[in-house]
Amino acid sequence: MIVKEFYITNEHGLHARPASLLCNAASKYSSSIKVFCNGKEANAKSIVSVLVLEVYPGSTIKVHIDGSDEEEACLELESLIENGFNE
Repeated sequence: MIVKEFYITNEHGLHARPASLLCNAASKYSSSIKVFCNGKEANAKSIVSVLVLEVYPGSTIKVHIDGSDEEEACLELESLIENGFNE
């Protein structure tokens, strides 16, 4: 299992567009991917679940990735998040 923390730097946090990008990226992988923020847990493959986290700019999220392709998933999600979801 890989556990990483990320600081959300994009201007509007995880609103619909970046949440959609996160879910699309996570859905490519068979690994279980969970996102934690504000005391809540979300399935990273579900946009509704991610939006319920209410991740605002400046928030820190913790991502848990567990499965056979966890390293590849981590690299893609890390790139997406650290590039501010290309906003």
